[in-house]
Amino acid sequence: MDKNAIIHERRKSVVPRGVGVFNPATADSARNAIVTDVDGRELIDFAGGIGVQNAGHCPEPVVEAIRNQAQKLIHTCFNVATYDVYMELAEELIALFPHGDHTKVMLTTTGAESVENAVKIARQYTGRSAIVAFTDGFHGRSMMAMTLTSKVSYKVGCGPFAPEVYHLQYPNYYRYNDGLSPDDFVARETRRLREILINRVDPKNVAAVIIELVQGEGGFVEAPVSYIQELRKVCDEYGIVLIIDEVQTGFGRTCKWGAYQHYGITPDISVWAKSMGAGMPIGCVMGKAEIMDSAMPGTIGGTYLGNPVCAAAALANIRFMKSIDINSKAEHVAEIVRARFENMKSRIPVIGSIQGLGAMLAFSLVKNKQHKEPDADLTRKLVLACLDRGLILISAGVYGNVIRILSPLTISDDHLKRGLDILDEELVRLTGSSHK
Repeated sequence: MDKNAIIHERRKSVVPRGVGVFNPATADSARNAIVTDVDGRELIDFAGGIGVQNAGHCPEPVVEAIRNQAQKLIHTCFNVATYDVYMELAEELIALFPHGDHTKVMLTTTGAESVENAVKIARQYTGRSAIVAFTDGFHGRSMMAMTLTSKVSYKVGCGPFAPEVYHLQYPNYYRYNDGLSPDDFVARETRRLREILINRVDPKNVAAVIIELVQGEGGFVEAPVSYIQELRKVCDEYGIVLIIDEVQTGFGRTCKWGAYQHYGITPDISVWAKSMGAGMPIGCVMGKAEIMDSAMPGTIGGTYLGNPVCAAAALANIRFMKSIDINSKAEHVAEIVRARFENMKSRIPVIGSIQGLGAMLAFSLVKNKQHKEPDADLTRKLVLACLDRGLILISAGVYGNVIRILSPLTISDDHLKRGLDILDEELVRLTGSSHK
């Protein structure tokens, strides 16, 4: 039995099966876009720890920052003894993502924790209880975040869920356009947005609307710009807090520091994690100071939030990404990936759509293009076939039929093109399509 098989047998004996296996790869070490498995085989990483490694695996400035901080101070709890690196990171984040004239930041450990605290802050600020979220969205696996998440398979047997959460259909043009032009589609969806505030929940009771501008687990579906601009107007009209979930979209993935910067709007609150810390467990809630300060002392926080080692890693990571111009690297990756996807779509009939923003790109696999019938079985086979060839992939989408690219944005052209070759060749092999 090889080491990969041995480690998975050990996993089965000690780890609950509810901790899913999205790809059966193993990892012993990693640098930039290459993961070396426990058998010593090098794998090209197109998963990036689910969007965590935008700056690559183990960037040296981050490793050095972790080493130096761990020698000085590992933990005190920020509520017990304040330390400077927390404020340094907060100031760096505020400079990148100003929310109006005065912005404040609360550090967290995960994206789900960021979402949970954002909801608490919005409720205290407005004095209201209801939250509006969107179908196909994913916001985490803690109880409020899981309630906001609409994919049923993530929540089987976990209820009852948090009350006063209402789901509105996400403006997915590919799946729900019904033959309408993009402009007419947005007009219809914005009417639905306003209708929910008439026939499902009183806007005077809505504390916040939370949305991913590009859905991560939902399949890299991108919200139309004009829809989000109308959503901003609706929130302003009714005094509703607009929360933008940037956990997977942030830090260069869409070719900007934040996806909201493509939309010409400013959120009231935004939530971040994943590539903020280069793999260390850290995230944040950011927002307009008036809103952030509405939370009563003791109602938000936690033992490990803003841990000094994690904060030092995130600070070094952001400065490293600035120094290499992460957004220009993302543009380069996006150009190569989109061109290859378009070429594949022209040759391979099972590719139903190409979706995403910037370097956050994906394609769906379908049994029938006309009816857009998802093909999750082919998707699973493709993920495993690519792993056999040395490429780590993960799927997405409500139906599990979307192949997404979350490679490090620092990936070399050779590794990126080799990974795309493997993906292309294996999909052609599995479907009997054309190589040309």
